[in-house]
Amino acid sequence: MSDANPPGRRPPPPTQYLQPERVIDAMAEFGTARVLNLSALRILLLAIIAGGFITLGALFSVLLAAGVETEGTARLLEGLGFSTGFFFVILAGAVLFTEANVVAPATLLASPRTAALLIVQFWVLAWVGNFVGAFLTGGAINIAQDYSPEVDALLAEIVDTKLAFRQEGGAGGWWKAVLSGVLANWIVGMAAFFAMMGRTIIGRYVPVFLAVTLFVAAGFQHSPANMGFFSLIMPTGDGPGWDVAFAWNIVPAGIGNILGGALLVALPFWFIFSRLGPEARDAAGE
Repeated sequence: MSDANPPGRRPPPPTQYLQPERVIDAMAEFGTARVLNLSALRILLLAIIAGGFITLGALFSVLLAAGVETEGTARLLEGLGFSTGFFFVILAGAVLFTEANVVAPATLLASPRTAALLIVQFWVLAWVGNFVGAFLTGGAINIAQDYSPEVDALLAEIVDTKLAFRQEGGAGGWWKAVLSGVLANWIVGMAAFFAMMGRTIIGRYVPVFLAVTLFVAAGFQHSPANMGFFSLIMPTGDGPGWDVAFAWNIVPAGIGNILGGALLVALPFWFIFSRLGPEARDAAGE
């Protein structure tokens, strides 16, 4: 008896990730949906949630690395802790300034008809909300918990390193903080890029963990992350003061984060792949 369904060429297995040719389009669709469908209040609330998660990630990184004498192991544990907060943001669909620095430019580049003022509003609300969430979470942790001297010492050491640019002083020190922010959002922006590629929880987390751990180990400056660290130390009375934190870290790092996400992630990938056209992108992704 003949086989009614002779075996033919088997279809290829489904891809386990979204091809890079399609990621900027996916980011633009994601960003457009957020900008057009979320009210300012909802964006702000999602940003506050993200600021809280990032502060918890900062706390987790300090708790894991406190007392660890081997530097490489300590940096690895700090990366594990901080990537937890970043991944919570991704899974919860919260709004993080770092991610906005990639998604917002991708939205503007791919969908120029989207109202630019709404995109700018999204950007600003992300930054403000992240700070509010970090500030509230850091204050609550200080009221609720007491940690060991090793934890307090490591937190103070981390904060001191974030203010190294102030010790150098002048325009040179300030612009170094900006450049460090550029490098930070290049790496963390790619973490957002890779997270968009993943199609499973693990597939999204692994590249996020690697990218965030690299950023942490390198000591690059990340505005929302530093909001978390400063919010943890300020209520103890050992912090440098918010005026110093903003002037010598949060603001210059934030400017660098915007430049890094836009110029080193969104713009080059859009330039490379948008000129292929949809059909060519689909063919390249096969």
